[in-house]
Amino acid sequence: QVQLVESGGGLVQAGGSLRLSCAVSGRTFSTYRMGWFRQAPGKEREFVASIPWSVGLTYYADSVKGRFTISRDSAKNTVALQMNSLKPEDTAVYYCATMTKINGKYDYWGQGTQVTVSS
Repeated sequence: QVQLVESGGGLVQAGGSLRLSCAVSGRTFSTYRMGWFRQAPGKEREFVASIPWSVGLTYYADSVKGRFTISRDSAKNTVALQMNSLKPEDTAVYYCATMTKINGKYDYWGQGTQVTVSS
């Protein structure tokens, strides 16, 4: 019973930065982890980064380590993805998702936001 609202997608040149935000509403007390995923044309959806809602470790895909940073503000019920040094291969639809059960499965998803990186 969690709803997600994303914002921040757009067009940026290679080497630029973009910040995505995801607002979480509903039963936030049932949220254990938040994650960002992306899906490029012709490819399957892939994991980008995740962060615990309370305490724990953050995780990043190898392709974005050192460039992307996931963060949270539990008081504001938001999670962000700061994307720096963007590359054309980062072009994809980015999705925010939440895990409400500790089973490794993300069960609520946002609508997706387009990120396009031009060269």
